[in-house]
Amino acid sequence: MLFQKKIILGVTGGIAAYKCAHLVRLLIKEGAEVKVVMTKSASEFVTPQTLSVLSKNEVVIDFFDSNNNWNNHVHLAEWADILLVAPLTANTLAKMANGICDNVLLATYLSAKTKTIVAPAMDLDMYQHASTKQNLDKLKSFGNLVVPAESGELASGLSGEGRMAEPENIVTFLKNYLQLSLPFAGKKVLVNAGPTYEAIDPVRFIGNRSSGKMGIAIAETFAKQGANVILVLGPSSQIVADKSIKVIHVESSGEMYTASVEHFKDCDIAVCSAAVADYRPKEVSVSKIKKKEEHLNLELIKTNDILAELGKMKARQLLVGFALETNDIEIYAAKKLKEKNLDIIVANSATEKGSGFAGDTNKVTIIDKHNKITNFELKNKQEVAQDIVNYILEFKQ
Repeated sequence: MLFQKKIILGVTGGIAAYKCAHLVRLLIKEGAEVKVVMTKSASEFVTPQTLSVLSKNEVVIDFFDSNNNWNNHVHLAEWADILLVAPLTANTLAKMANGICDNVLLATYLSAKTKTIVAPAMDLDMYQHASTKQNLDKLKSFGNLVVPAESGELASGLSGEGRMAEPENIVTFLKNYLQLSLPFAGKKVLVNAGPTYEAIDPVRFIGNRSSGKMGIAIAETFAKQGANVILVLGPSSQIVADKSIKVIHVESSGEMYTASVEHFKDCDIAVCSAAVADYRPKEVSVSKIKKKEEHLNLELIKTNDILAELGKMKARQLLVGFALETNDIEIYAAKKLKEKNLDIIVANSATEKGSGFAGDTNKVTIIDKHNKITNFELKNKQEVAQDIVNYILEFKQ
């Protein structure tokens, strides 16, 4: 959910600032990009160098850096998807609630058009003070979100409410917020991708040149838009960077068929981008076939048709297929769309330069069951994935 999200972490001067090193690590582990903005007093509790190393970005403390270059708080605010202030002290809370701007963190906050989320941290009596409660209410009235403080032992020796939420709980809060605000929140999406390998013997197989890049890009785009994604992936050297995606690794068309059928029943959307073998050897040798005769004859039989089966099973699901053709692309794709009971089909050419297997680009045509045909220009596969997901989002069944 936090994969590739841009997060500004604002750190203020409280003892809870020591937890920010762990918080940065958790955010980076989730795939987020983090830039830290600190107040000067915060640097007395945790060093900027520590947070710079962990975030892999320079830490901003003042309007000008050590080389007298201006830290542009407006550009910084525009860069972010989320501004997270943790810990939020009573002092910074009061300034945020009343529009006071006397440091670079507050200037960034006042410039931010994105969502601001704060995690208060202060002593028991300070947290319960009427002015603190009033300032928190005021901050919420501006549309900001508050991660509730937790109870426990405080720096003063008292025990009670006021501890900054643990870093793990802050990360969960961020993920829940993003989940609810994204267009595919709560949707279950099944994607299959990559080739299948049909064994001839323990060494050899029938396969194709599919890399799985297109399907992985689609899965990751759905995940970034809030979907719960299951990716059934054939043999591929590609790495699925988004750890929120459940990856089921398969090899043969039979294994892909079983996994796809099993998970289709519970999904809302299925995108079948895999390059599934149409035929497999009827007999598989248990040992390596030796080179003896001048000719080797293999009898091939049809594999199970995954798309056709899902089309028969389809009830409420939106089903998307792919058609890779060498000629008459739109004609064959439209026929496949109808025959297999699809809602949408994504067609592309196996022969056009920059399109098809293995490369980093693709050029597609989308045809839907309402006979609408949309042609797209050659783009990198991440952009193509975004086009496909956007089309699905706007499609009316």
